[in-house]
Amino acid sequence: MNDLLEIRWHGRGGQGAVTAAKILAESALLDGKFIQAFPEYGPERAGAPVRSYTRISSSPIYIHSQVTDPKIVVVLDPTLLEVTDVTEGLPEDGTIIINTNESPRDLRSRVNIKARKIFTVSATDIAIKELKRNIPNTPMIAALLKVTGLLDIEMVMKNFKEKYSKKFNAEIIEGNLRAMKTAFESVKSE
Repeated sequence: MNDLLEIRWHGRGGQGAVTAAKILAESALLDGKFIQAFPEYGPERAGAPVRSYTRISSSPIYIHSQVTDPKIVVVLDPTLLEVTDVTEGLPEDGTIIINTNESPRDLRSRVNIKARKIFTVSATDIAIKELKRNIPNTPMIAALLKVTGLLDIEMVMKNFKEKYSKKFNAEIIEGNLRAMKTAFESVKSE
């Protein structure tokens, strides 16, 4: 399965890492891909470290386990860089996208990340501005789309609006859409 893309999401309970994995997978499904999206929970409480996973492929996926060797890692909470090895299993040519105000170069130096491509985006600042809450999942999805070109941002935004309009009011939906657009335009690379 040469085109299998495996993504690992790191966040804290309440930041939307599990929902981010699902939104990305659902959008890829609409694009004709085969998908998996699933969480890995520890203590189930707000603020606890959470991992979730997304698999996307143009052919059926027969793997049913955690993602141990992701091609992409998305970090929704930069404090996790101090307590967990987010690069575990990430190959040297892998990509890491981190929610932080730091530049990729400064971050690489501070946390001593070797090789790998690093991208950063101020997803928390964007989420607080647009949603009035620290829920950086939709900005991080947009950052991943910008970095990878995996899916069309407009299609993902349309999918988000259609899927979540029954769950959230129009103000929250529009705030998320603005957050996605802003993050898409704000990704920094080395």
